[in-house]
Amino acid sequence: MAKLTSHPSAGRTSEAPHKRAATARPHLLLAGAALALTGAATGATPAEQMEFFEKKVRPLLVDKCYNCHSPEHKVKGGLRLDTREGWVTGGDSGPALLPHQPETSLFMSAVGYTNRDLKMPPKQKLSDEEIAVFRDWIAMGAPDPRTGAPEVAAKTASKAMSMEDGRKFWAFVPPVKPALPAVKDSAWPATGADHFVLAGLESAGLDHADDAPLEVLARRLYFDLTGMPPTTAELHEFQQMAGQTQEAALASYGAIVDRLLSSPRFGERWGRHWLDLARFAESSGGGRTLPFKDAWRYRDYVIESLNQDMPLDRFISEQLAGDLLPAATSAERRRQLTATGFLVLGPTNYEEQDKQLLRMDIVDEQMDTMGRAFLGMTLSCARCHDHKFDPIPASDYYALAGIFRSTRTLKNYKDNVAHWIDTPLPMEGEVETRLQAHETRLEKLTADVAAAKKRIKKLSPKVEAKDAKARPVAPDELPGVVVDDSQATVVGTWKTSTRYPTYVGEGYLHDQNEDKGAKTLTFTPKVPQDGRYEVWLSYTALNDRADNVPVTILHADGEETVRVDERAEPTINGRFVSLGQYRFVAGGEGYVLVSNDGTNGIVTADAVVFVPLDEIAKLQTASAPAGADSAAAGNTQLQAAQAQLKDLEKELKQLQASPLARPEAMTVQDDSEPEDCKIHVRGSIRNLGAEVPRGFLTVAQHGPAPKIPDAESGRRQLAEWVANRNNPLTARVLVNRTWMWLHGEGLVRTVDNFGTTGEKPTHPELLDALAVEFMEDGWSLKRLVKRLVTGRTYRMASTGPEASLQADPDNRHWWRQNRRRMDAESIRDSILAMSGQLDPKVGGPNVKADAIDSNSGAAQNLEYNYVFTDVRRSVYTPAFRNKRLELFETFDFADINQPLGRRSSSTVAPQALYFLNHPFMVEQSRLAAQRLIASGAGDDGLVRQAYREILARPPGPRELRLALDFVTVSASEQDAEARRFDNWSLLIQTLFASVDFRYLN
Repeated sequence: MAKLTSHPSAGRTSEAPHKRAATARPHLLLAGAALALTGAATGATPAEQMEFFEKKVRPLLVDKCYNCHSPEHKVKGGLRLDTREGWVTGGDSGPALLPHQPETSLFMSAVGYTNRDLKMPPKQKLSDEEIAVFRDWIAMGAPDPRTGAPEVAAKTASKAMSMEDGRKFWAFVPPVKPALPAVKDSAWPATGADHFVLAGLESAGLDHADDAPLEVLARRLYFDLTGMPPTTAELHEFQQMAGQTQEAALASYGAIVDRLLSSPRFGERWGRHWLDLARFAESSGGGRTLPFKDAWRYRDYVIESLNQDMPLDRFISEQLAGDLLPAATSAERRRQLTATGFLVLGPTNYEEQDKQLLRMDIVDEQMDTMGRAFLGMTLSCARCHDHKFDPIPASDYYALAGIFRSTRTLKNYKDNVAHWIDTPLPMEGEVETRLQAHETRLEKLTADVAAAKKRIKKLSPKVEAKDAKARPVAPDELPGVVVDDSQATVVGTWKTSTRYPTYVGEGYLHDQNEDKGAKTLTFTPKVPQDGRYEVWLSYTALNDRADNVPVTILHADGEETVRVDERAEPTINGRFVSLGQYRFVAGGEGYVLVSNDGTNGIVTADAVVFVPLDEIAKLQTASAPAGADSAAAGNTQLQAAQAQLKDLEKELKQLQASPLARPEAMTVQDDSEPEDCKIHVRGSIRNLGAEVPRGFLTVAQHGPAPKIPDAESGRRQLAEWVANRNNPLTARVLVNRTWMWLHGEGLVRTVDNFGTTGEKPTHPELLDALAVEFMEDGWSLKRLVKRLVTGRTYRMASTGPEASLQADPDNRHWWRQNRRRMDAESIRDSILAMSGQLDPKVGGPNVKADAIDSNSGAAQNLEYNYVFTDVRRSVYTPAFRNKRLELFETFDFADINQPLGRRSSSTVAPQALYFLNHPFMVEQSRLAAQRLIASGAGDDGLVRQAYREILARPPGPRELRLALDFVTVSASEQDAEARRFDNWSLLIQTLFASVDFRYLN
């Protein structure tokens, strides 16, 4: 049986910074900086560069450049862009671009329109996003495989496999459980995985490392399973194993593992791993980023599912097709709908005006995420042509694309700014009853308001001829006091327009849908006499206008703000809307102020007219049918209708503000008219080839594929195919990711790429054994994790025999455990735990819902102006695409613009500087010192406690002596208590900055 041991001083990677420092505080912290300033960040790998070209660059070249720069169409200026040699040689003006030099490349000046005589494409400038793609491509060296891969990528590139050879490639052959290999040291393995590892070591003649010291193993296990450090009591529990029998120690260790797997912290830790794969974010990204107000529901779905140990085949199926699966209860239905947020949360340019291109870009992004996360395959490379390396023809890509094109991700393809689908969620019992009553009343009120507006329009006076809508009108043609927009007091930049000719005077103004909350127009009348006036506002109505324009009327009796729906046709002759009737005093204060604060579209304003009530009556008389009292009756009816509308709108506003609102989730829906997809020749949405029936990857099909009915999208069948024992990829990919999350590397090190350009498994039999056992265990993640962490392979020390290090420095034979730097979340959560500030609340929203309105032009301000103040676990910290918590940026938070199975781990100067100078570190260190000192122990006990809580080990003798020298302050010194507190704060800050804190052994 495996042996659990304890060695108080073993397993330390290096001395803490203050071990080598003098007692002066500057030296203490600078030592920490010196240790941190090692290593360097790495750039994109050759394989990643090739992928960037295939996914981003090639489609742009095909769509925007080939019409003028490829022999298939024409070759203008002698420049070809359909081959690498074409841009290297260049055209009549010389080389088109210089690798690594985007700012000096002629190509960039042309597409950026900075060259007056050379603008490409000539008819329309590329978008900023498209220009950025070309800039990034050139900056990384312009990798281009079109006539032979660049030298940097040649080592990893290979010719595409045939389908026949592909079916023989290891990743596409279904896993079969092998027999356990024989080993010489039969006492060492604790699990089946250990047998495979030891057999490989013995075959290679390598010795393995000893078991890790108990305190090292405790810290490793707690961070791996919960992302949090062990407490002093939990460390003590581990140390007690040293006095137990081997069998008792293993039983105690297994009980601790079970307890950690049952903790809600497990789902938070492992949910974060999955959120990296799901490219989870709470905003759309891009220049005008939109906040995803309900994204948190998907995050909570992931955490809850993993805590409940939902079988991962079911977990995958719900994320691909939860809306199409049967549900026995409302709670199950809510869960399944929320799960499909997986398909919605990608980076999306909702402002893209070419909606068919937007539709296909979303499809491609969804397929890329599904392919990487579940299958370990790069599917997007087949969008423009047959996959260059893997046996994935373009026909397979478009077979899958047909499934996603038959799925609606957007509400429609007509809006100027598109929007995802918000689906109401079913509730239970009394809550559902109250919601239904609320919604019924809301629906009736909305209908009553619409009917009242229609009646007002019918009763409203007509002030112009019936053809007046087709022409502008002069102010002197209107009744009452007219204040044109040219006379208004303007705050902010408003644009004058004459595009729609229903304006008063010389034109009208609009806010360009920008700088929300920073623009106003104030119309100040000079009324000739005291009295009551009806106030009319003129605007141009269109679908892209705001439907919530705040208009404030200051009158003799006070102030009132009304909301104007500028998407609705004005009720008075198609030009004006009545803002109500108010009393104004000649020479007194009074105005109408139009603002764009909080508006959700373009705000327009033209003239404001103040019409005396007696003139209203005359206008009514002029437009009313013959009859003795028809004018008076019409005026009375109009006033009654306006009063009724005012009451209805007030009630509607109150109802809409009610906290009783049905929750919504971001979801997808099956299209009402599913369809197969045509091949997009070279990826172009306008160059279509043969139609391909919806289906799956041919090379990975074993047994009959699920049949897709004509009336369905095929997502349900896709989920069945992906999460199936016959699929050779899915289980292997999942167990490989789990191994990587626990060991720092995967058995297949390219965890997102099981194709021919990825690495082969170091232990293929072990990978297959784990995959089959995983499926036999009901796709249980917790059982898989327990099987791995109870093995000797996991429990080895991270240092071992020198001979093994020399023979296998990359640890491909798994002769030791890998030493790993903690991720950003674990660093932050540990610091907050030590300072006593960590809020343990599980789940729920992290941004105030009432602060988010995705339809508002100001929505992006929520992200750009957001101040991170939360102290919950980092998995709940808002994950915006354009703005992140600074600690996350510094310590390699996931790139949430793409599915990511493995984060980079850099060691760069800003990390040391963050620990030394950032206000967060200073504040948390002082709070931790305050909490520590409050325990009342002496300095010796406090130093030992600080080391146990922060580093999960006791200080060495020299560390203890130096720390005590540093914190000790003579009672006779001035401000002795304050200086002592400062010293303790700096000691704790130094421990946080140490290598032993940042790394797991």
